Amino acid sequence: MQHRLKYFSAALFAAALWGFMAIPLREIKAWPAEDILYYRIFASVTFCWLFIAIFRKKHLRADLQYVRTLPRKAQKRLGWLTLAASFLIMGNWFTFIYAVNHVSIQSAAFAYLVCPLLTTLAGFLILKENLSTLKKISIGIALVSVVMLARGSFQEVMWSVVIASLYALYLVVQRIIQQVDRLNVLAIQLTICSIAILPILLGQHHPFPVDATFWLNIGIIAIVFTIIPLYLSLYALNGISSSSVGILIYINPIIAFAVAVLYFHEHIYTYQLLAYAVLLIAVFLFNWETLRKVFHKFA
Repeated sequence: MQHRLKYFSAALFAAALWGFMAIPLREIKAWPAEDILYYRIFASVTFCWLFIAIFRKKHLRADLQYVRTLPRKAQKRLGWLTLAASFLIMGNWFTFIYAVNHVSIQSAAFAYLVCPLLTTLAGFLILKENLSTLKKISIGIALVSVVMLARGSFQEVMWSVVIASLYALYLVVQRIIQQVDRLNVLAIQLTICSIAILPILLGQHHPFPVDATFWLNIGIIAIVFTIIPLYLSLYALNGISSSSVGILIYINPIIAFAVAVLYFHEHIYTYQLLAYAVLLIAVFLFNWETLRKVFHKFA
């Protein structure tokens, strides 16, 4: 149980961190969403490789040796999965940044209401992960909360579904990638993203940001809201299913919703409060089996 608890805690903390990401993003709202994405990726890949070079060279050498020993077919499969994951996470970041700064924070939060449902469904259909009856019931209850929120704005729902779909598929692909260090995988994916966006960045005519506020917030986003939570969520996949990691993402929209209302003073409606109350019931039921074991252990 303690073995699973550390993976559970990693996924929980990652989701909680992401809930506060709207704060630094709103600080640089004046810049185009694509510029924020580009420099977020470049800053993230720089910090990631720097950390590996200083503290984790042994893990990198071990992974390189492991990949060399794989059959040619397995190497190609790993390459394609890594490439797919890179573009999925890049798409997720761009749509999320745009939604926070140009649609609403609540629409971005709503995306991570939909995401666990899609992740669980994808894990069940693609990876054949088992779902207990109680978890199926909890997903149904969560779907009710999603429908309640969807009555507010169709545009916000569409943005949310796109954001959620990209991240749900990313988690499923990451679950398939095994036997390699998660931070090394993340560094490779960020490198692929950097190579992909470099021609676009060089071809655009936006001025290079020189404002200290922009770079301070980009640094915070890269380290606190990108590398740390992504690594924790990928680490969690070593010990718990993508369905469990996906359902814990529900902590993200709950915190993001609170940030939107309490910090940015976005308007809240009664139906939204009811929807989030229903959601909390669904999260509790989905994780009841794990929580029951924890309570029994400390009883």
